[in-house]
Amino acid sequence: MKDTNNTSATVETLEDLAALVDYSLMETLNTDPEATSDGVDHTPRQVFSGHYVPVNPTPIEEPVYIAHSENFFHELGFSDALATSEDFIRMFSGDSSQLPEPMSRMGWATGYALSIYGSEYYEQCPFGTGNAYGDGRAISILEAVINGNRWEMQLKGGGRTPYCRGADGRAVLRSSIREFLAQEHMHALGVPTSRSLSLYTSKTETVRRPWFTNGSYSRDPEVMIEEAVAITTRVAPSFLRVGQLELFGRRARKKEHPKTIKELEQIVLHLIDREYSEVIDVNLPLQEKVILLAKAFRSRLTALVANWIRVGYCQGNFNSDNCAAGGFTLDYGPFGFIDMFDPRYQPWTGGGVHFSFLNQPQAAERNFSMFCLALKPLLASNQDALDQLDEIREGFPQVMQGQMIKMWASKLGLETFDASLFNELVKLMIETSVDYTIFFRELSTVPEDISPLTKSFYGDAVLNEKILKSWSEWLEKWRSLVDATTSESRENLSKQMKAFNPKYTLREWFLVPAYKQATKGDYTLIKELQEVMTNPYAEQSKEIEEKYYREKPSEFFELAGISHVSCSS
Repeated sequence: MKDTNNTSATVETLEDLAALVDYSLMETLNTDPEATSDGVDHTPRQVFSGHYVPVNPTPIEEPVYIAHSENFFHELGFSDALATSEDFIRMFSGDSSQLPEPMSRMGWATGYALSIYGSEYYEQCPFGTGNAYGDGRAISILEAVINGNRWEMQLKGGGRTPYCRGADGRAVLRSSIREFLAQEHMHALGVPTSRSLSLYTSKTETVRRPWFTNGSYSRDPEVMIEEAVAITTRVAPSFLRVGQLELFGRRARKKEHPKTIKELEQIVLHLIDREYSEVIDVNLPLQEKVILLAKAFRSRLTALVANWIRVGYCQGNFNSDNCAAGGFTLDYGPFGFIDMFDPRYQPWTGGGVHFSFLNQPQAAERNFSMFCLALKPLLASNQDALDQLDEIREGFPQVMQGQMIKMWASKLGLETFDASLFNELVKLMIETSVDYTIFFRELSTVPEDISPLTKSFYGDAVLNEKILKSWSEWLEKWRSLVDATTSESRENLSKQMKAFNPKYTLREWFLVPAYKQATKGDYTLIKELQEVMTNPYAEQSKEIEEKYYREKPSEFFELAGISHVSCSS
């Protein structure tokens, strides 16, 4: 959502930021009628209606600055010194008791439904109703219009809310570092995503979490460990999720209370206002808006998933509640960047094949189907509109396939996708055990023989004459399809492909040493990864290349906490 309220002045103090607040969600949507008046609402309970619950964040003890996103600060017009100022640290580590007016001292949490791969679930809710699903530890604390753009700022690990379902409301340092670095890396890769603002940890506060023993190959956690708590602030135009619309769509279908249709209409119109106002005319009738919304979201979601696969990213847990209705990447829990190419790559032990790397288009289709189902009550009186919505939903696979074909063609430097070449490539990549990122980056040099490509081969494939011959034949076929006949055309092709195929991705085995060092108060690697991973297409120094542009060491394969994770904590 764009706004005309512009500012180009540097935000140097919390008072400067306070002048930009504009709480559209709290001002236009309904609060939970059973919410407390003071925001002290931290006990698990059912929330039956309303779009949000006002709730105070719970500050972490003795907060310590770790990092902030300098790039994003500069985009917002924030002074870097703000990140280490006392009042900013207080606010973004969960203490809202001393905020300057007109900032709200209460944050808000929202509810959503749970569906997994297109199936509705209720039983994980302790009440068996689904009325306890929602932001259990994520609390939005600010909505502001900055340089003409509306941003919502949300504390991940900000304490318990009514949706916490008995959990402690905290995030640990390990998962907070992963999310903080991943969001800015994805933005630098050109993938739509929520952004990272700041990262703080506590000197003294810890929580217990299940994890793996050192050197374990277990698929399930074996021990409980003490971990420092942390809060990372994530930022997006909104945090509206497919699961949120589902919640109100379900209630409307079941007529759970007299205001269900009205609340569904309100949340849909709020989504359009926040995320789609530039493409959907505010003066159109509701049913036309709903149809245009479905088309626009389909376009964004298919493009997003194609982008994920382009850069080797796997969401891991792509439930509808982890699917942003604005069409960007949200909720970096058990995510992972692929090392050795495997269509069934899945970084989360609980994710299964349905959320694996090359099944993400199908998972997206299931989420889109739930999105359309949630919209249907608003079109119930108009059969023509319902038929249009069904047509849009049924057209998802074709649109998704178009995005994938376009992506693969660009990744291979082709003007037109060649199915035979691509299918042969996939077969060779699996047979050879190829590093996904390194292979496509080396192909982007437009090599005359396969020697650069062999840098991406794991194991002893470089000694297999049959495999090498197959690769040489494939490369010759590829070169016949691209424009590399002159040095100039080859250079142009290489430049084009390198802009599409990153050199650096945020692999889990880069993250582990960073968060292990951080537990000892050493944030050096976090800073280094920030610098490297926000320049993922650049040819960086020889030292950086040797450290981060290489295959996954063999000793890390199948190692718990590196090759797979059980939860994000």
